[in-house]
Amino acid sequence: MSGWADRRVVVTGGGGFLGSYIVEALLARGCPAPFVPRSRDYDLVRPDAIERLLDDARPDLIIHAAARVGGIGANREHPGSFFHDNLVMGVHLMEAARRRGVPKVVLLGTVCAYPKHAPVPFREESLWDGYPEETNAPYGLAKKMLLVQSQAYRQEYGYDSIFLLPVNLYGPRDHFDPAVSHVIPALIKKVIDAQEAGEREVVCWGDGSPTREFLHAADAAEGIVLAAERYDRSDPVNLGSGEEVTIQALADTIARLCGFEGRIAWDPTKPNGQPRRRLDTTKAEALFGFRARRRLEDGLAETIAWYRAERAAGRAAL
Repeated sequence: MSGWADRRVVVTGGGGFLGSYIVEALLARGCPAPFVPRSRDYDLVRPDAIERLLDDARPDLIIHAAARVGGIGANREHPGSFFHDNLVMGVHLMEAARRRGVPKVVLLGTVCAYPKHAPVPFREESLWDGYPEETNAPYGLAKKMLLVQSQAYRQEYGYDSIFLLPVNLYGPRDHFDPAVSHVIPALIKKVIDAQEAGEREVVCWGDGSPTREFLHAADAAEGIVLAAERYDRSDPVNLGSGEEVTIQALADTIARLCGFEGRIAWDPTKPNGQPRRRLDTTKAEALFGFRARRRLEDGLAETIAWYRAERAAGRAAL
């Protein structure tokens, strides 16, 4: 796929965190005004809203970035709705796109789809070798069913869709509301809250031993758009940075970058989540030339600066 100036692209979730970076990446390539359906206008859980979206946008490419997401706490509190909403949105969207003859759909999975004890680094071939980590299994499995649909539709209908597996994302514009935030914005908010309140301790969930890999949302968007341009198979492909860090080291780095001089304490009565996460990213580079560019520490500093500015302006979740 090339010639973005002539493309009609729908980015579901384009008004959200990752979606906003995807829209920027498309605009930078000359794509004219990607169509961003807002949930108030198109409730993608409803099949009739998807049909109306396709009537209105008439796309030749759909990048499906809309999702219901959250951290460990949100996944534990809403497993049913996380499963239902993520599965139903994707299933109905791809079926409608196939029937309408939309030439290509890009589907975004999640690192949460991998088995809890998959060998590290996670390779795409290990995706079906066990059950996901329990706290986010409903979300991960709902997303993984879209891979099944993608492969089944290619086999039966010859339909062109691709399935990408981004690792944990972060960056400016992330969600800092504790009800839905992931680990990086949650830690940044905790540290800055404590700093502003004059507190000397921040308490974090778990024991700090799990490892994670993080990908800046701008890098993820670049990988997604490259795959839309250059990749046309239904084999899943990881998107990551290859940089693994313990949660304890992450918390220490965030505290240092924020200038917090207090103590980081751990609450082992709270869940750790998956023991380790790091992706093998060799396929993304080989198949469509993607390699992450931003170092974690640089991206954290950028995110902290953005969040401080948002707080000062009264726009961030406080």
